Amino acid sequence: MTESLRDQVYARLQDEILSGHLAVTERFTEPRLAKQLGVSRTPVREALTRLMADGLVRREDYGYSIVVPDMPKIRDLYEVRIAVELRGIARSIENPSVRHSAEALEAELEHWYGLRSTPPSPRPEFVLEDERFHAALLGAGGNPELVDALIAVNRRIRNVRMYDFIVEGRIETSIAEHIEIMERVHEGQLDKALILLHEHIGASLEIVVERATRALAARHSTRIV
Repeated sequence: MTESLRDQVYARLQDEILSGHLAVTERFTEPRLAKQLGVSRTPVREALTRLMADGLVRREDYGYSIVVPDMPKIRDLYEVRIAVELRGIARSIENPSVRHSAEALEAELEHWYGLRSTPPSPRPEFVLEDERFHAALLGAGGNPELVDALIAVNRRIRNVRMYDFIVEGRIETSIAEHIEIMERVHEGQLDKALILLHEHIGASLEIVVERATRALAARHSTRIV
């Protein structure tokens, strides 16, 4: 078994989950998926382990099933995320002595300039890159407790936020918005940065909810072959 085969099985199952091709009413097993994909059980088992870590599937008494997101709870968690992230900039507006680290901002901007030059294709794993940006921006403000709170919230919404980055053009939009937000912070235009950050997270929420709801609706009428 090669590394590429493990990755291919994982990517195939992840895509079928996020696109709604696997039904929430179905239980699926390693042998069944292995037969469907034409591979041995080992790469399927490893893929399912990774998908459980992603929060996309869970183990049942017999096989596995799709985790159905609780959309009202997701909205509640997004409110927490918004409050935490905006606080990272608001505290600097309220107290001018609280400054963002220029060195940290510049290092992060350099990374995102590179992504803007060669943006990746749509893929759900980009959620990890996105989380890293938001944690870096918040961390540059100097309050590690806010960063810890954000990381904890992001873990709980990651399985739904993956839907944000399978939409064509969404990654490029996120990259551009990240750069603009961080440049405003770096330039000291904190009021503008606060508005942009709020709009950025709000847009992500609406895309996530719309895409996830559509996929869930499709799953209720789909069966595994």
